[in-house]
Amino acid sequence: MSGPGDTGLVDSPDGAPGRPWYDPVDAARRGMRSMSRWAPTRYTDRREAGRALAALLGAERGPATVVVGLARGGVPVAAEVAAALGAPLDVVVVRKVGHPLQPELALGAVTADGPVSLSPLPDLRIARPTAPAIAAARRQAAALEARLRAGHPRVELAGATCVLVDDGLATGASMEAAVRWARAQGAARVVVGVPVAAAPSAEALRGDADAVVCPLETDDFGSVGAWYRDFGQVPEASVAAHLRASRAPDRR
Repeated sequence: MSGPGDTGLVDSPDGAPGRPWYDPVDAARRGMRSMSRWAPTRYTDRREAGRALAALLGAERGPATVVVGLARGGVPVAAEVAAALGAPLDVVVVRKVGHPLQPELALGAVTADGPVSLSPLPDLRIARPTAPAIAAARRQAAALEARLRAGHPRVELAGATCVLVDDGLATGASMEAAVRWARAQGAARVVVGVPVAAAPSAEALRGDADAVVCPLETDDFGSVGAWYRDFGQVPEASVAAHLRASRAPDRR
């Protein structure tokens, strides 16, 4: 199976050696679709991914725009987008709700206080997320959000354009829950932004969000981490630092 960076690579626009960039002809053969002639087929890290995504989100710049990163991996990406748009940065935590007999199998996803997003898995015919499991996931989400915000209130979304950002879109379950959360918070417009996505998941989300923006969509997705050279875990301290930096006086 072909994967990111296997074929169709050309030198990047800045001439950096050894960096794989998108070749639209080869990508079309492999079921890959890009919104940019120079979208990378593998990102160096989440910061580079955020800059590539931000380049496509200029139309969302405005005084009513709020950028919200999905914790934890989406926040470094969202920080680059927020900086480029001159927008406030906030965070939302999504937690999977597991099957009662197989906790690693997600039956749905939920935020601290948003609607439950159910998975389309066939297992839902025989099991649905239980009330205790949903409540536990909500508590976990709320506790992590509180730690990351360190006492600061949420950025108000009522009437705003909410740009939801993650580091990639695989099944789309977490992002779907985030979209429903943003709607429940009163956002007037909800835009999903991800650096790379499984094409069917991105297409499905276009039925929920007002727009889905992605530099690179592919039918040959694999996993989110496969599209990054550096895909290390993002510590809580790093997320909190991005949020603190976004509140600095020179960013207001």
